[in-house]
Amino acid sequence: MENEILELIEEKKYTKLRSMLSEMNPADIAQILEEAPKKELPVIFRILQKELAAEVFSYLESDMQQVLIEAFSDAELREVLDELFMDDAVDIIDEMPASVAKRILKQTDAETRKMINKLLAYPDDSAGSIMTTEYIDLKKNMTVSDAFERIRKIGTDTETIYTCYVTDRSRRLIGIVTVKDLLLNSQDTVIDDIMEENIIFANTLDDKEEVAGQFEKYDLMALPVVDKENRLVGIITVDDAIDVIQEEATEDIDKMAAILPSDKTYFKTSVFSTFKARIPWLMLLMLSATFTGAIISSFEEKLTALPALIAFIPMLMGTAGNSGSQSSVTIIRGLSLGDIEFADFFKVLWKELRVALMCSITLAAVNFIKLLLVDHMLLSSFDSKWLIEISVVCLTLAFTVIVSKLFGSALPIVAKKIGFDPAVMASPFITTIVDAISLMIYFGVAMWLL
Repeated sequence: MENEILELIEEKKYTKLRSMLSEMNPADIAQILEEAPKKELPVIFRILQKELAAEVFSYLESDMQQVLIEAFSDAELREVLDELFMDDAVDIIDEMPASVAKRILKQTDAETRKMINKLLAYPDDSAGSIMTTEYIDLKKNMTVSDAFERIRKIGTDTETIYTCYVTDRSRRLIGIVTVKDLLLNSQDTVIDDIMEENIIFANTLDDKEEVAGQFEKYDLMALPVVDKENRLVGIITVDDAIDVIQEEATEDIDKMAAILPSDKTYFKTSVFSTFKARIPWLMLLMLSATFTGAIISSFEEKLTALPALIAFIPMLMGTAGNSGSQSSVTIIRGLSLGDIEFADFFKVLWKELRVALMCSITLAAVNFIKLLLVDHMLLSSFDSKWLIEISVVCLTLAFTVIVSKLFGSALPIVAKKIGFDPAVMASPFITTIVDAISLMIYFGVAMWLL
């Protein structure tokens, strides 16, 4: 289907194209338009029905939206803005260059412009920045019949009509009622008698990642947002919560891979931008890795007397890094899901210690057998002190695994407590630390036994 549509665009068969696009989901249309030539976008967009065009527009990437906005007349731009929900309009304006954003705001009425500016004023990481101000509000003295009448009146301009919010004269949130509740009660039932007063809500300045977590915890479709006076100012819908979860997951993955986060997709990010995102951490990790070199240099004289042990440094450092990474990634995930708190610090360490003991004993035992059978008997890598040298490697391996897992589990928890993103304490950072520790343990054990 996608190839057929792109062929129709290329052949400029707009009548058939319009017919095919009218039967497709807006998100799918937007995905196809991302592949179309930019010069064709305005023409394709104009053949879509007005409501469908606005929905497709909200799904497009910001650079494609900018192309369309610059090609629109003022009347066309106004039509699209009229069909957009408030949160979508705010997102678009927030991502546009100042000149384009100014033109967009110019095409809105004074009341809408005031509301957009108010939403833009909220911090980027707050609940207020992702909420929409279009919702169904009811009064507790309304009947079910009155409620349905209000839903019919304003429902077309709201993002969701399933959950309705009951407010008092000061717009304070006092209850919620669903369309299911309304349908299952008689027309003359008063809202006050059927509304739910135990409300789950968010404040405008709450962290949006924590708010998104509430959708998962309580299986919500929408969440009301109130200000400091408990006045209802907007709602967050599940699609916006999913966007936040996806953005945060992508950001954490970038940080765990030692890359500065970007809000653009891979192919939308330029080569230079990708370079800038990667080089700072690579530079930092490269310089920090010099500590391992300094440790090796300090033991250089003794290493000449123990040449057999040099060959096992990469294995020990690699195992240390892998052990630390396993723990750190697990703990970071637990922190992001809310399963682990700072109060669980010693509980986590106790569990990781037991896991580390089992892992270290298993790895040391397997390594002992391998060194004995392969390195000593088959390859003759050790001298007359072969048993002691093998013991040095295996003991170091055991101690290194234990220490690495404890560091890998502790650092993310401490990082979050002092205000750092725990994702930063993932693989590259942990690996650099435990590499140095493993070398110190290795040489310490070697000097002790040999």
